[in-house]
Amino acid sequence: MPCQSNDELNILVKEAKKYTKDGKVADYIPALGRANPHDLSIAIHYPDGQCISAGDIERKITLQSISKVISLALVLMDKGPGYVFERVGMEPTGDPFNSIAKLETLSPAKPLNPMINAGALVVTHMIEGKNVEERFQRLLSFIREMANDSTIDYSEEVAQSEYKTSFLNRSLSYFLKQHHVIKEDVEELIDLYTKQCAIEMNSLELARIGMIFAMDGADPQSGKQIIPVHIARICKTFMVTCGMYNASGEFAIKIGIPAKSGVSGGIMGAVPGKFGIGIFGPALDKKGNSIAGIKLLELLSETYKLSMF
Repeated sequence: MPCQSNDELNILVKEAKKYTKDGKVADYIPALGRANPHDLSIAIHYPDGQCISAGDIERKITLQSISKVISLALVLMDKGPGYVFERVGMEPTGDPFNSIAKLETLSPAKPLNPMINAGALVVTHMIEGKNVEERFQRLLSFIREMANDSTIDYSEEVAQSEYKTSFLNRSLSYFLKQHHVIKEDVEELIDLYTKQCAIEMNSLELARIGMIFAMDGADPQSGKQIIPVHIARICKTFMVTCGMYNASGEFAIKIGIPAKSGVSGGIMGAVPGKFGIGIFGPALDKKGNSIAGIKLLELLSETYKLSMF
């Protein structure tokens, strides 16, 4: 079903776009630094398959940290919450997403939650399979099923760009390996993690994945329960408490939608029981979130009373 351009959404996008001038693209990953900071698009995907949009929703974006909530769902299905949360905590952190500070003060050195880089690396470490390729294909197949698109793949250019510059993630991984939280070869883990972050799709596909989470893991069109209800709810809770890096509390108060952002400028939203949202706006604020994307969600939440609180 084609996505319909929507006049009301176009008005909100035009208003939010004014904020792009205050943001900056993620140029510390060279391949992401070439994005146009003034881009902004949104797609909303409903359970009946209908969708509305504004902006260039066909533009491909890499998932980056949005992939963390999807890999968490897969690993929770594989291992169960007991196993996973023995190794990764459930608590929000006020620290930046790539901070190592809390790992040094906690005993055992267990990442506080799966949405910061240290926690996400531990989660990716738990993806089952014989080698990097098999583990990556399992995650990719899971994402393709949720997005209902078998052509979704990863950007080799972005993955390579991240792999070559992932010095801090290597440091986190070696620290966690020293404390026996990670037990595989660090280079293999970084290879898998950078490919995971480089999986790319458009705003509509992102909105469809958000819709699956919004519907407690069910795909209303196929009738399949892709993610068990209790696992989808765990993931949505992390989206509320930790999904927007160390701006999650403010985001919950102002907007009140389970959401996960990535430094490519993507935001995936899941309005419980209603619809999924996919946003792309590569100009980021100082905390790593799409500056115009957050403004757009704020306008959307205010206009349509979307806050779950």
